Amino acid sequence: MKRSLLPAALLLAGAVNVAYADNTTDLTIQAARRYAAFWNTGDPALAAQALAPDFMDRTLPAGREQGVNGPLQASKGFRAAVPDLKAEITDMVVNGDRVAVHLHFSGHFTGQFGATAGKGQVIDFQAFDLYRVADGRIAENWHLEDNLTLLQQMGVMPGLQSAPAKTQ
Repeated sequence: MKRSLLPAALLLAGAVNVAYADNTTDLTIQAARRYAAFWNTGDPALAAQALAPDFMDRTLPAGREQGVNGPLQASKGFRAAVPDLKAEITDMVVNGDRVAVHLHFSGHFTGQFGATAGKGQVIDFQAFDLYRVADGRIAENWHLEDNLTLLQQMGVMPGLQSAPAKTQ
């Protein structure tokens, strides 16, 4: 397969770490960026463009529906708690049909999360995703979010307490 060097401007603008790119790689990057844009905006049309119709979440949280409806459900619920939610790609690495993405989420907990009402707490946490892209759409996703930090920031879970000092 013939590959061409990826333009330096794309590397700088998108925090993408790839040495070579072709049309397939470009479609892979576009799918990852569309999915991040979905998390940034909550726009279901972006999820529909980014995710394959038979999308599989390989780290499906309890209670979340499998398939495209799962992320739509998660986004809607999370935006009810953090209406000003922003998601930004801070790093992306592409290798063939796989994309590793580091996402930074931020906002303010001013809505409702379960039985907990927000009081304007700052929300600032990260997530890591690994996508398998087929035909320009994300077919599979493995993800890990820093939910401990998120729940502590929301006041749903107590923060870590420092260990007591040792006495001799």
